[in-house]
Amino acid sequence: MAVLIDVARRRVRLDPRDPEFFDDPYRAYAAIREASPTFFWEDYGFWCFARFADVSALLRDRRFGRAVPGSNLPESKPHLAPFDALERRSMLQLEPPEHTRLRNLVNRAFVSRRIERLGPQIAGLAHERIDAFMARRSADIVAEFASPIPVAVIADLLGVPRDMGDQLIDWSHRMVAMYQFGADRAVEDRAAEAARAFTDYMRGFARARRKDPGDDLVSQLLIAESDSGKLSEDELVATVILLLNAGHEATVQAIGNSVKIMLEQGIDARAAFASETATQATVEELLRLGPPLHLFARYALEEVEFDGVRLGRGEKIGLLLGAANRDPERFANPDAFQPDRPPNAHVSFGAGIHFCVGAPLARLELAIALPVLFTRLEGLRLIERPRYRDTFHFHGLEALRVEWG
Repeated sequence: MAVLIDVARRRVRLDPRDPEFFDDPYRAYAAIREASPTFFWEDYGFWCFARFADVSALLRDRRFGRAVPGSNLPESKPHLAPFDALERRSMLQLEPPEHTRLRNLVNRAFVSRRIERLGPQIAGLAHERIDAFMARRSADIVAEFASPIPVAVIADLLGVPRDMGDQLIDWSHRMVAMYQFGADRAVEDRAAEAARAFTDYMRGFARARRKDPGDDLVSQLLIAESDSGKLSEDELVATVILLLNAGHEATVQAIGNSVKIMLEQGIDARAAFASETATQATVEELLRLGPPLHLFARYALEEVEFDGVRLGRGEKIGLLLGAANRDPERFANPDAFQPDRPPNAHVSFGAGIHFCVGAPLARLELAIALPVLFTRLEGLRLIERPRYRDTFHFHGLEALRVEWG
C-alpha cells in the first residue's frame, strides 16, 4: 500500500481502490492521523479529517451541510436523470427546512415501539437462516446470514413483499456503486437503470398502499401525507428507497464486520452476550471497530476556516468515520475490543441532524442476530482470510467463510 504523506503541505496520495488499503484501511489511518490528521486527499480532490474531535465537531457544525442552497452544481448528466431525481429528494442530501420536514414525518412513522416489536421476528429470521445451513458445518456468513436478515426485516417494516428481497438487493447494490471512487459510465448506466426500476416499483406499491393501507411504514408515511399535505409522491418514493437501501446495506456490513472481528480477536461470545447490558456494550464496541461507513461528505455553506484550512462556500470535505473511531486520543488501545469503554461515543452512525434514523434498528438486529449465531454454532472459526469489497466508503466483506463443530 503506497501512502504518500506530504506533512509540510498537508497532502496525501492514497488510491482508495488499492486492495491493500480497502482491505485494511486502519494502518493508513494511523499513519495519516499521526503525520497530518487534517489533509488534502489528492486522489479525491478535497480536504479530509481523521481525528475524532474534528470529525465529531464537523458532523455537528451547522456551517456545513449535505447541500448548498443556490450553489452552482455540476451540470447533470442526462443518462443519470433517474438516479439524480432520487438523490435530489433524498432526506440524506437535504438541509433544513426540507430535511426537517421529511425527518419529522419519518420519525412519526419510525417510532421506537415499532422497532422494538421486531425483536422476535429478527430472532426467528436468524434461527431460520442457521437452520438452512447448519447441517453442512460451513457457510458464507455474509451471503447466508448477514445479507438475508436485514433485507427481510426492512422489507417487512416497510410492507414490501419479502420475495422481492433479491431484487431489492440488486437495485441497491447498483445504486450504491455510484459512491465508489472512480465510478465509470458502466456503473452510472447500471445505477440509472436500477433507480428507474426501483422508482417505478415503489411508485406502484405506494399507490396500491394508498388504496389499501396496512400496519407498515409506507402506510404510516401515506397517512402523514394525507394529514399534512406535505409529503409528495416523489418524496415518499425517494424516502422509502433511501430507507430500503440504508436499512440493509449498512447492517449487512455491520453484521459481517462484527463476526469477523469477534473471530479474529478471539472474543469470548458467552461473556460478550452474557446479559442485555453486556450485549449492548459489545454491539457498540463492534460498531466502533468495524463501522460500515468510512467516508461521509459535507459541504461548506459559507466561507469557513477550520484547523487552519480556509474553505470557500460549496467546497467539499470528507469525514473519515473509520479513522475517528480508532483515534488513540479518544479511545485508549483503539484497535482492541474493550466493551467497557466509558462511554463509547463512536461516530459510526454520524451525528447532528443527519444522525442515522435507522440506528435503533441496526443496533437491535446486531444485539439479537449475533448471540443467536454464536450460541448455535459452537466452535465457530474462519476457514480463510476474509477480504473486503472494492468499496472503500462502504467497508464490507466480499465473503466470510466459516466452519464450526
